[in-house]
Amino acid sequence: MTDSKISSDFIAEDNDKRAAALKSDYAALGEKLARSNIDINAITDKVAEFFVAVPSWGVGTGGTRFARFPGLGEPRNIFDKLDDCSVINELTRATPTVSLHIPWDKTDPKELKAKGDQLGLGFDAMNSNTFSDAPDQANSYKYGSLSHVDAATRAQAVEHNIECIEIGSAIGSKALTVWIGDGSNFPGQSNFTRQFERYLASMADIYKALPDDWRLFSEHKMYEPAFYSTVVQDWGTNFLIAQTLGPKAFCLVDLGHHAPNTNIEMIVARLIQFEKLGGFHFNDSKYGDDDLDAGSVEPYRLFLVFNELVDAEYRGVKGFHPAHMIDQSHNVTDPIESLISSANEIRRAYAQALLVDRAALTGYQDGNDALMATETLKRAYRTDVEAILAEARRRTGGAIDPIAAYRGSGYRAKVAAERPAVKGGSGGIV
Repeated sequence: MTDSKISSDFIAEDNDKRAAALKSDYAALGEKLARSNIDINAITDKVAEFFVAVPSWGVGTGGTRFARFPGLGEPRNIFDKLDDCSVINELTRATPTVSLHIPWDKTDPKELKAKGDQLGLGFDAMNSNTFSDAPDQANSYKYGSLSHVDAATRAQAVEHNIECIEIGSAIGSKALTVWIGDGSNFPGQSNFTRQFERYLASMADIYKALPDDWRLFSEHKMYEPAFYSTVVQDWGTNFLIAQTLGPKAFCLVDLGHHAPNTNIEMIVARLIQFEKLGGFHFNDSKYGDDDLDAGSVEPYRLFLVFNELVDAEYRGVKGFHPAHMIDQSHNVTDPIESLISSANEIRRAYAQALLVDRAALTGYQDGNDALMATETLKRAYRTDVEAILAEARRRTGGAIDPIAAYRGSGYRAKVAAERPAVKGGSGGIV
């Protein structure tokens, strides 16, 4: 029996207030979709089975390079984080797994597994950290980690990643995500070729330590914290890494790690085509890697990404099972509310993509009918699928209106009383 932070009775009572309106909205949408020969219940079933992992670090208040302003009831440790993550899943029924970050979340794996089982949570991809220094490490990552000129520093970074695999194996994870901040801040500071060779050799050592049923995700990011050059700076380099390492290596696409106007959905299509799409870190951005809530700035782009994913699903692409994870920083919102919102927006984009008339779209593409091809996508995107999302949550024990239910539950006030307040803001990294 799982330990619920928000009781099922409370959620049921809250749903009772909204059930009549949902029933009416769902019936109306069902009639509309039926005119296009779409079964609303089939779509709802698929949405209810679509899950996205939440990041353990996401339930804490984030910050910028300039400042961090603490919030009420911030988690003190990984166990508090898991409590908060369970609330998101209880209300959305969309986030049954948590992605951990080591060493931030490092503790006894048996205790982690027991806490997850208690809350009904599993564990998604592990995340290593060689972009900052841990208090007890021998060598600094100031000038790099897996690509560092010093062999001992590289070995330390490799061992840390292997430790992440060992912890993940003990708690049921099946993947490791590797993102590094390695690069350079001045022209001439690093030899690009030798630096990349060192990185590939280090990653090969990590790859050798992977269990047979694990996957390795490498993540690209065009800048920050290295502002002149970055070792894994774009999807092309990322693809070369995955191709070089072997069949268990894949590319992870973070939506916020691309320059403005980059065609991310085409990158997704290319990685699917060559069987190297490992998964996603969902978020949004305006100028750079802002880590804003998913769907908050460019919801149409999120839909276009899911259009490619559903297209691959529709075509039955061999071995297609990308990992879906959220990666956000919450500076001015309640992190739990932002993660609830993002999980719903991700499901919204998936539901809309399921409504695309694939046969019609193919016909317009083959007939070079650009206008009708794009109108086919827009028709699906413009469809208000809120009733489908709400019904998918209701059928699986979640809340019809999860944010309203969360606020009504008083959970934030409760944990604020239990967890000591963090006084004052803190400086950023400037």
